[in-house]
Amino acid sequence: MKICGLVRPDDVACAAAAGARYVGAILAGGPRLVTAENARRVFEHAGAATRVVVVGHEPVDDIVRVAMGAGADIVQLHGDPSPRMVDDLRERWPGGIWAALRVSAPSFDRERAVALFAVADGVVLDAYVPGALGGTGVTIDWQALQAPLEMVRAAADANALLVLAGGLRPENVATAIRVLAPDVVDVSSGVESAPGIKDHARVRRFIAVARGDRGGDEQLSLAGVQ
Repeated sequence: MKICGLVRPDDVACAAAAGARYVGAILAGGPRLVTAENARRVFEHAGAATRVVVVGHEPVDDIVRVAMGAGADIVQLHGDPSPRMVDDLRERWPGGIWAALRVSAPSFDRERAVALFAVADGVVLDAYVPGALGGTGVTIDWQALQAPLEMVRAAADANALLVLAGGLRPENVATAIRVLAPDVVDVSSGVESAPGIKDHARVRRFIAVARGDRGGDEQLSLAGVQ
């Protein structure tokens, strides 16, 4: 599980204590924007969670500089990064690399998707919304993506994580996992009371449902979800 869009130390601490595997800070604009310096400060409360910074279309050297300044473990490339950009970053960045893949189910660039799964450590599925680079809270049509996504992952013949984002919340995350079987589920607005302000009860609920600890009819056996 990844809790993203974190701007406050107590929210990071809550996510880590609840069992989030990944915590994310956004350096790419929007209402949850933080500086690299502020990201480092909030990441100090992350405990054993892996630290992810979300960056935009910047020169590779600038991405490396801010990621190192933030104390990140993983760089998540926002928007529509190319496989070449992933390769270029790999030459300069020693940590993990996740690349966004915006989809408008069932339509998406399958050739690019195969290439991203082949070169990145993780591919972040998010909904395509015109004029937005991501982080919109819009839900993907999981059923429509199921078959084409299976073909893409098989064609890539790689071990990149499938990171599912886009409109997830405690009420629907179990269904999303059941349909697409992602390795990681990624949430921001779905556990907030206001942009950048996490609702700690919803954070704990999201993580609990995603890992199958509790949730009534939504309870699943989800040992494979990170």
